[in-house]
Parts: sequence; structure tokens; C-alpha cells
Amino acid sequence: MEIHDGKNVHFQRFDRGEYSEEIKIIGTTDRTGTTVTFKPDAEIFHTTVFSYETLNDRLREKAFLNGGLKISLHDLRDPENVLEETMMYEGGIREYIAWLNKKRGAEVLHPDIVYLNGVENGIMVEVAFQYTSDFNSEVFRSFANDIHTGEGGMHELGFKRALNFVVNNFAKQVAEQKDKNKKKKPAKKGEEEKPFNGYSGEAIREAINAIISVKLPECEFEGQTKGKLGNPEVQPAVYKVATEQLTYYFEEHPETMQIIVNKAANSQAARDAAKKAMEAKRKSVMDSNGLPGKLADCSESDVNVTEIYIVEGDSAGGSAKEGRDRRFQAILPLWGKMLNVEKARADKVYNNDKLLPVVKALGTGIAEDFDIEKLRYGRVIIMADADVDGLHIRTLLLTFFFRFMRPLIEQGHVYCAQPPLFKVARGKQVRYAFSDEERDSYIAELGADGGKTDVQRYKGLGEMDPVQLWETTMNPETRTMLRVSVEDAAKADEIMTILMGDKVEPRREFIEQNAKLAVNLDI
Repeated sequence: MEIHDGKNVHFQRFDRGEYSEEIKIIGTTDRTGTTVTFKPDAEIFHTTVFSYETLNDRLREKAFLNGGLKISLHDLRDPENVLEETMMYEGGIREYIAWLNKKRGAEVLHPDIVYLNGVENGIMVEVAFQYTSDFNSEVFRSFANDIHTGEGGMHELGFKRALNFVVNNFAKQVAEQKDKNKKKKPAKKGEEEKPFNGYSGEAIREAINAIISVKLPECEFEGQTKGKLGNPEVQPAVYKVATEQLTYYFEEHPETMQIIVNKAANSQAARDAAKKAMEAKRKSVMDSNGLPGKLADCSESDVNVTEIYIVEGDSAGGSAKEGRDRRFQAILPLWGKMLNVEKARADKVYNNDKLLPVVKALGTGIAEDFDIEKLRYGRVIIMADADVDGLHIRTLLLTFFFRFMRPLIEQGHVYCAQPPLFKVARGKQVRYAFSDEERDSYIAELGADGGKTDVQRYKGLGEMDPVQLWETTMNPETRTMLRVSVEDAAKADEIMTILMGDKVEPRREFIEQNAKLAVNLDI
């Protein structure tokens, strides 16, 4: 570390938390500031190779969250390909909202970005949001002391309560004003208007893109990944600041208020209509005891031990059914590409023959009818081929769970299986490799004496026999699985919005930026 105090430059070196000599003066200076230079230690860091893209994303996030802070990133590892970027956003999280909307290619409903801020009981609160023309989506990015809280928490709850209260309060005023402006004539029979009973939180939040940032003396984090803010005092602080500031904002910007109220009204009407349309279908699906015909169920019913594999294709489904432990593992084969739910409401899901088996098998219902207590399996495992089509199906399923069964992800029930890519064998010696590097390592190991090794590349799960599939992908003692977080699903949703949405420009930019990564794609 080098500390400039306006007079002297102080220096001290640390190795693994310890210092070998006291701090010393190594020069004079007329400026102030601290420089920290470090080299990652392989015994402490999981990896010592830093990703420029990851650092760039994290530092940009910090720059947005701290308006006016200047951050420069320089990657000098390759002199012929120096990468660098300087980030400073005077508008803070307001510019973050604009940047996210542009990145997603979202069409905004109102030009102004609503910005709220204040301090309550020592807690600094900042909120920025803007509505888009999307439906069936709400995007919340929340932070506590600049730490991303992917699972939300008290600050998100506080803002959602405030938003519901203020929007419904103004909607009630709009409804009352309409009543006053109507001519005093008796309504025809059957045309009497129902009193305004408020809009649901889901309807009010539909198509919102919001960022919530709080700063407090000490954060308490909860959840599977410690990504949920648990400080109880934060919720009332955010609620008070957001309620007061948003009320003032709507009074000063009636046009924006009217757009948001109209959006909520239209969303509520569409949800009510969709709910009526799907009611008969939902009852036939969820209120009966019928399960999908292709579901191979397990004998256990305790969700603490049961798991369901959602498998791509009948071939892989057949191997999985033969190789599984029938006591606690259920298998549900799917075939073909499923519905992209980016532009679909719940009634479309109940009428989709690709997603309906998933809904029936899990038993929870979807969207506003979702009930986690009815979940039939403790682990929901997506098992798709390790190729482009398999990854596409995985992304579609993740987007579906994120949109219509989000508590499944928030409570850690969703996983992705990790089938091997290669089988390396020499005689009776067999190794399964999950990457090119691992494959090469096993080839070197088994062929150390110059002997020949056989390498098989698995193009799909159907190429594995039941024993191989059990040993590599389904046996709890030996398998590797990835637990899906809300952040993972949100990323999948973002990619789906770019690649499957209506806007061409974001899709073109994505392809141009990532085309170089497609050189080795296994299509």
C-alpha cells in the first residue's frame, strides 16, 4: 500500500495478511489518496486468472451505484491487445436504468426515469425505475452497501409495499374523478360500474425495471447464497422514503402518474381476462389426480428426498428411466422446442403441450396460483444435451421457471444436471471428462506408457446407456449438479429478451460482440 497524505508517501507491504516491516516513508507528495497493488496468491484465490469481462461488469455496476465516481480499468496482459475502459455516471442509478433498457432493447412507456432518495434512521435509500411496454415481466435489481442482493430482501419488500400503496391511492383518485365528471344519468341495468378495489401488486409491477440501493451501518444477509438482505429495520425505512418521495413525484408529474396507473389498469384487466379464460383448463389440469402420461414417478412422496429429472427427448428419457433409483427419482421426458414464455400469459402456458406436463408433474400451479406447499419434488433437475439445442432448451425452461414459478428458484429447488462430454477408456479403465482439459488429462494419464486410449464424444444423453447415465449424472454419490440462483435465471431471461424479443438492434449487437465465441460451438 502507498498512502499519500499531502506531505509524505507512506509504504507498507503485506504477505497473506502479515507484514514483515513497519510502515515507512518513501518520498514526499502534495496530493492525497491511497494506492493498493496486489498479486493474487494461488494458495488463497480459487483462480489467479482474472476475467476482464467479469471485472468490467462489476466495476461498471459500482460506478452506477456511486454516481460521480470515476473508475478506470486497464488490461495490459497482452501488449498487442490492450483492453481499457473508463466509467463515470453522474446520474448514478438513473443512468443504470437507461443503460439496462437500452441493452435489452426495451421500449419505455414514459420518458422520465423516476428517482427517489432520502435518509431514514441512518439508512440511505435510493430508488430508480421506469416502465416498459413488455408484459409478464418485472425486473428488480437490489443492492445493500453496493453488494448485489440477488434474492431481494427487506429493501425490495419495502419498495414494493410503497409502490402498491401510492399507485393504488392515485388510481383511486383517478377513478373518483371520472365518477364526478360523468353525466348524472341512471345506468342501464347490468351496466353499473363496480367500485374500485385496487390493483394487485403483480399488475402494478408488470413491466417495471427498478433498481433499489440502500446503505446502512451493518448488513445482515440470509438465503442459500447470502444474497438476501435480512435487516428488519430496512423495510420501514425504504417504505417511508419511497412513499413520501413517490407521492411528491406523482403530484409534480401527473402525466407519468397517469401512464403508470393506466398500465396497471390494463395489466389487471388482462390478468383478470386470462384468469377467467384459463379457469376451466386449470381445474381440469390441477384439480384432478391425473399426472402426465410420460412421467415415470417415484415411490417416495417426501419432498425432502424426492427429485424429478426433466429430460430432453424420449431416447434420453428411456435411459434415465432404466438407470434411475425408482425410490426417489422421477423422470419426465420432453420433446421438441417449448414455448418461449417471454411474450405469454398464464392461460397460454396451460394450453401448451410442451409446458403443461411440467406444470402437472410439479403440482404447484403457476403465476398467481403458484403454491410452493403443493410441490411434489424437492429437486427439479433440468437434464439436457451438452450441445446448442440442449442449452437452448435449458434457457427456455429457466425463463419459464423465472417467469411463472420464481419461488422454486428463490428457495433453491431448481438444478441443472452436468452430464460428461467425453468417455476416455483403455481396456477396463474408464474416465468421464466434463471439459476438453479434463479429457486431455485423462488421455495423458491412461496413455502414459504409450498405450492407445479410446475417446468417445457424447453428442447427447441418449448415447449413454442406463448404467453410464446413473454413474455420471444421476448417482447422488458421484454426480455434479449446479443449483440455479435468481441471478442465473435473470441472466437467462435477459438473453432470451435480446435473442427472442421484438427488437433487432440488441440482437445484432449481441451477435457482433459474441460471434468470436462461436468458433468452437458444437452445432
